[in-house]
Amino acid sequence: MKKNIATLIALCALASSAFAQVKVDAPWARATVPVQKTSGAFMQLQSARDARLVGASSPVAGTVEMHKMEMKGDQMKMAQVDAIDLPAGKAVKLASGGYHLMLIDLKRQLKAGDTVPLTLTFEHPNKQRESMTVEVPVKPLNFVGQAGAHAAH
Repeated sequence: MKKNIATLIALCALASSAFAQVKVDAPWARATVPVQKTSGAFMQLQSARDARLVGASSPVAGTVEMHKMEMKGDQMKMAQVDAIDLPAGKAVKLASGGYHLMLIDLKRQLKAGDTVPLTLTFEHPNKQRESMTVEVPVKPLNFVGQAGAHAAH
């Protein structure tokens, strides 16, 4: 019986170590003016194993979408994406001019110095999902930051 319990504990430890292997660095969100209903959130993600960012949410926004900016002909276009790949060991920046998160239908103004909770949902190759909540500092409108700048839409 003790051997079975020890095996079960070891399996649980292995299962939990498969999760929580995504590191979030330098997260920030752009401050807004009082009537503004959207803002961007930026960060760097790095996963120890192959994973995908498949969703995000925040109590300060009606919805959070994942977007990608890319050149189409001679114009920069933004499009919503279903997921952002996180190759094992490779840092993926969510920044201006590439992937980023859009906080849409804001429920309140985001003021510099505030922090907002942002829950990120990751999917692993075995289709298991993991969610992690990050406290994201709100930076001034003119902040450029490590992850780049983003004009509000």
